[in-house]
Amino acid sequence: MTALFLRDLKLSIRAGGGALIGVLFFLTIVAVIPFGVGPDLKLLSRIGPAIVWIGALLAALLGLDRLFQAERDDGSLDLMLMQETPLVLTVLVKCLAHWTATSLPLVIASPLLGLFMNMDETAIAATMLTLLVGSPAITFIGAVGAAVAVALPRGGLLVSILVLPLTIPVLIFGVSATYAAVEDPAPFLPPFLILIALTLFFAVIGPAAAALALRNTAD
Repeated sequence: MTALFLRDLKLSIRAGGGALIGVLFFLTIVAVIPFGVGPDLKLLSRIGPAIVWIGALLAALLGLDRLFQAERDDGSLDLMLMQETPLVLTVLVKCLAHWTATSLPLVIASPLLGLFMNMDETAIAATMLTLLVGSPAITFIGAVGAAVAVALPRGGLLVSILVLPLTIPVLIFGVSATYAAVEDPAPFLPPFLILIALTLFFAVIGPAAAALALRNTAD
């Protein structure tokens, strides 16, 4: 499993620019918002957490279609289906490697982009924490879409269409927890715990559903 994690980590970094493309896309989304909204610093500060979360969500969708594509192209997907190691565990390790290579850099870059949106220290810290907790759920959900579309020649757009509606609850509670941390009367813990619960839920459901979809695709 360690060898598989390191292999997938290298492939995710090399394929299509890896983390750099995701961070640049993230930067582009957040950077253009002030030009469209205008120089209203209070407005930017108010919508900043939501914009950073939306940018991270869209950037995390990049490359999800390649989660199983390399194995499909070189034939190693058939070996994954026939090996003694449970396919669910293999998918889980691949998801963790993909998240480390693509989504973790977005979490690290979020404080810098928070400054672009005139966010204060509390909002930046809360956004980074919620992204760290909630972004794995996006990868686990994306694994299902990637498994469904792995046999399609141009499944990238289909993966985004399938995954995006399912990630809305993660986005809602991630932004809600961030705003709750900024606004003193609003409780931070309930939406944050729900966000953790969503990640744990999809950590179980996502790999299992992706493994089932891979087996059906092979059949």
